[in-house]
Amino acid sequence: MKLLKLAATAALLAASATSFAAKPTSIVFESNGETADGTSFANYSVKCSNGKKVPLTAWDSRRKWCQGAESSENCEKKQIKAAKTACKVS
Repeated sequence: MKLLKLAATAALLAASATSFAAKPTSIVFESNGETADGTSFANYSVKCSNGKKVPLTAWDSRRKWCQGAESSENCEKKQIKAAKTACKVS
Protein backbone atom coordinates (compact mmCIF):
# COMPACT_ATOMS: atom_id res chain seq x y z
CA MET A 1 0.00 0.00 0.00
CA LYS A 2 2.82 2.43 0.88
CA LEU A 3 4.54 1.63 -2.41
CA LEU A 4 1.36 2.50 -4.31
CA LYS A 5 1.05 5.83 -2.48
CA LEU A 6 4.70 6.59 -3.13
CA ALA A 7 4.31 5.82 -6.84
CA ALA A 8 1.19 7.99 -7.07
CA THR A 9 2.96 10.88 -5.31
CA ALA A 10 5.95 10.59 -7.63
CA ALA A 11 3.67 10.66 -10.68
CA LEU A 12 1.89 13.77 -9.43
CA LEU A 13 5.16 15.55 -8.72
CA ALA A 14 6.48 14.72 -12.18
CA ALA A 15 3.29 16.02 -13.81
CA SER A 16 3.34 19.22 -11.80
CA ALA A 17 7.02 19.82 -12.58
CA THR A 18 6.30 19.78 -16.31
CA SER A 19 3.40 22.20 -15.88
CA PHE A 20 5.83 24.69 -14.30
CA ALA A 21 8.30 24.52 -17.19
CA ALA A 22 9.00 27.89 -18.74
CA LYS A 23 6.87 28.73 -21.75
CA PRO A 24 7.32 31.39 -24.46
CA THR A 25 5.45 34.64 -23.80
CA SER A 26 6.61 36.57 -26.88
CA ILE A 27 8.73 36.14 -29.99
CA VAL A 28 10.30 39.29 -31.43
CA PHE A 29 12.21 39.81 -34.69
CA GLU A 30 15.70 41.21 -34.04
CA SER A 31 17.61 41.36 -37.35
CA ASN A 32 18.42 39.77 -40.68
CA GLY A 33 21.86 38.38 -41.41
CA GLU A 34 23.91 36.49 -43.93
CA THR A 35 26.64 33.89 -43.51
CA ALA A 36 30.04 34.18 -45.19
CA ASP A 37 28.82 31.91 -47.99
CA GLY A 38 25.73 34.08 -48.63
CA THR A 39 23.05 32.08 -46.79
CA SER A 40 20.37 34.37 -45.35
CA PHE A 41 18.97 34.00 -41.85
CA ALA A 42 16.89 35.99 -39.35
CA ASN A 43 17.50 36.43 -35.61
CA TYR A 44 14.60 36.42 -33.15
CA SER A 45 14.43 36.62 -29.38
CA VAL A 46 12.00 34.64 -27.26
CA LYS A 47 10.87 35.89 -23.86
CA CYS A 48 10.06 33.02 -21.53
CA SER A 49 7.69 32.89 -18.57
CA ASN A 50 10.68 32.38 -16.24
CA GLY A 51 12.00 35.85 -17.19
CA LYS A 52 14.79 34.61 -19.45
CA LYS A 53 15.34 35.76 -23.02
CA VAL A 54 16.65 33.17 -25.50
CA PRO A 55 17.69 33.56 -29.16
CA LEU A 56 16.22 31.71 -32.15
CA THR A 57 17.53 31.73 -35.71
CA ALA A 58 15.29 31.22 -38.75
CA TRP A 59 16.76 29.63 -41.89
CA ASP A 60 15.46 28.63 -45.33
CA SER A 61 12.98 31.52 -45.66
CA ARG A 62 11.75 30.89 -42.09
CA ARG A 63 11.03 27.20 -42.70
CA LYS A 64 13.68 26.01 -40.21
CA TRP A 65 13.83 27.41 -36.65
CA CYS A 66 16.93 26.74 -34.55
CA GLN A 67 17.86 27.43 -30.93
CA GLY A 68 20.68 29.94 -30.51
CA ALA A 69 21.99 33.03 -32.25
CA GLU A 70 23.06 32.31 -35.83
CA SER A 71 22.81 28.60 -35.03
CA SER A 72 21.73 25.75 -37.25
CA GLU A 73 21.61 23.20 -34.40
CA ASN A 74 18.56 21.92 -32.45
CA CYS A 75 16.08 22.91 -35.13
CA GLU A 76 12.32 22.53 -35.62
CA LYS A 77 9.98 23.12 -38.56
CA LYS A 78 7.60 25.28 -36.50
CA GLN A 79 8.52 28.55 -34.78
CA ILE A 80 6.39 27.90 -31.70
CA LYS A 81 7.81 24.42 -31.18
CA ALA A 82 11.38 25.78 -31.33
CA ALA A 83 10.41 28.57 -28.89
CA LYS A 84 8.82 26.11 -26.45
CA THR A 85 11.89 23.87 -26.55
CA ALA A 86 14.24 26.82 -26.07
CA CYS A 87 12.29 28.02 -23.02
CA LYS A 88 12.21 24.54 -21.48
CA VAL A 89 15.99 24.29 -21.81
CA SER A 90 16.63 27.78 -20.42
